[in-house]
Amino acid sequence: MKNVNWKEEIEKRKENLLKDTQGLLQIRSVLEEDKATEKAPFGPGIEMALDYMLELGNAQGMQTKNVDGFAGHIEIGEGQELIGILGHLDVVPDGDGWTVDPFGGEIKDGKIFARGAIDDKGPTMAAFYGMKMIKELGLPLSKRVRLILGTDEESLWRCVDHYFKHEEMPSSGFAPDADFPIIHAEKGMLNIDLKQGAAADNRQHPNVLESFSSGRRLNMVPDQAEAVISGSEELEESFQQFLKSRNLTGSSSKNDVGLTLTLIGKSAHGSTPEFGVNAGVLLASFLSGSDLDEQGKAYIGFVKDHLGSISGEELGIKAEDDVSGILTLNPGVFDYSREAGGTIGLNIRYPVKHSGETVLNTLQKLVDVKGFSLEVTKHTKPHFVDENHELVQTLKKVYEEQTGQPGNPIAIGGGTYARSLEAGVAFGALFPGREDVAHQKDEYMFLDDLFSAAAIYAQAIYELAR
Repeated sequence: MKNVNWKEEIEKRKENLLKDTQGLLQIRSVLEEDKATEKAPFGPGIEMALDYMLELGNAQGMQTKNVDGFAGHIEIGEGQELIGILGHLDVVPDGDGWTVDPFGGEIKDGKIFARGAIDDKGPTMAAFYGMKMIKELGLPLSKRVRLILGTDEESLWRCVDHYFKHEEMPSSGFAPDADFPIIHAEKGMLNIDLKQGAAADNRQHPNVLESFSSGRRLNMVPDQAEAVISGSEELEESFQQFLKSRNLTGSSSKNDVGLTLTLIGKSAHGSTPEFGVNAGVLLASFLSGSDLDEQGKAYIGFVKDHLGSISGEELGIKAEDDVSGILTLNPGVFDYSREAGGTIGLNIRYPVKHSGETVLNTLQKLVDVKGFSLEVTKHTKPHFVDENHELVQTLKKVYEEQTGQPGNPIAIGGGTYARSLEAGVAFGALFPGREDVAHQKDEYMFLDDLFSAAAIYAQAIYELAR
C-alpha cells in the first residue's frame, strides 16, 4: 500500500469541504420540542440537519440510516468489528450580540462563523470528509467505520440513548467534539434544580422583587440578567455605579410595574465557566445590598452567598484530583417570580476520581437549611480510558505525525459522546492555543484547523480500521 499524503488529499477537496460545511451551518438546528413530530422528535431544524448529512453520505455511495429521527449514521468499510465516530448536529441557541448572521456560515479573516462552527458541525463534517477521502482513494479496510450523527447532545442525549437501543455498539471510537490532542478523561456531570417555594403575600413590603431571570441552558454561562423591583427604593444611580466599578454594561428603565434592571455578562460553555461572566450571579450580587421583601431577599441572598465561586467552595463541594483537576460550578438558569418563588439550575462538573453522591449529599444538607428543595435532572458518571489503551496510542501517533506536537492525553470538564462507548475518547477539533468559542457569540472555526482536522481524522480512521 502506497503512503498517503493526507494533507495533500484534503487540499484537493477543501473547496467542497467548505461548501458542504457552510450548507450545514446555515441550518438552524436548535431544539424545538414545541414543533416536534413523530418524524422529527427534536423539531424541524434538527431534522433538516440530519437529512442533509445523510444525503451527503448517499451521494458518496456510503451506507446510511435514519434511526427514527433521533439519530442517524453513515458507514464505510467491511468486517465484523465496528469503529464509531460520534458527532452531533444540534446546536445551542444563538444568543445575543452577534456581529454576523449566526446561521450564515460567513467566511472572513481565515475563519468560518456560525453557531455550531466548532461545536460540533465543523468537526463532524471534517470527520465525514476523512471517511470520504478513504472511500475515494479505495483504501482497504478490515473493519467497518460508522459516523453516528446525534441530534440532542446539547440537551438530554436522548438521541444516543434511542440509537443504542436499536443499533450496534462500536467496540471503540472517538468523538470529534472537544480538544486535540486526546481527551481520555471526562468529568462527571450533575444538572440540579434548586426550588424555592412561594411565601405568603409580601406585597406590603416597600420593595418587592417581582421577577428575576437569567440564562437559557444549564451548559451555558448566562450572558444577560433582568430583575424587576417594585417599591420606593431608588436604585438607578447605585446600579450605574456598580456597573462602572465592575467594568460591566447594563441598563435601567421604569414602567407601571416598577424598575427593570438589565445586566450584560459574557457567555461561555458550562464546562469552562472561568471564560464567562455570569450575569445572573452579578445582578444578584448588586441586589443583595437592597432592602427587599423576605422571599426575594432569601432568593437573592442564596445566589450571593453560595454561587459566587466557580469552584463550588461556598456550597461546600470544592474538590480536585490529579487526573481531571477541579470541580466546576455553573449556575446556568435563574427563574424567579413573586407569585411562584424561584428556581436555580446548576451544572456541576466533578473530577473523575470524585463521587457524585458526595456532592449531592453535601448540597442536600445545605438546601434543607436554606429552605430550598433539590431535584437531580441529570447525572452522568465520569468517563476514563487508560492512556496505554490501543485506541489512545493509535490516535496519539497520528496526531504527532501530522502536527509534530506532543499528543499526550488530557482531561476536560465537558461531556462528549465518547462516554457512550466503553473505549471512547474525544479527539479534536480545537487545537492547542486556540480560544474556545463554543456557545459564545460569533462562534467560529479557523479554516486551516478545519482542513487539518479532516486530514488527521482521515489518517486516524484508516489506522484504526485498516
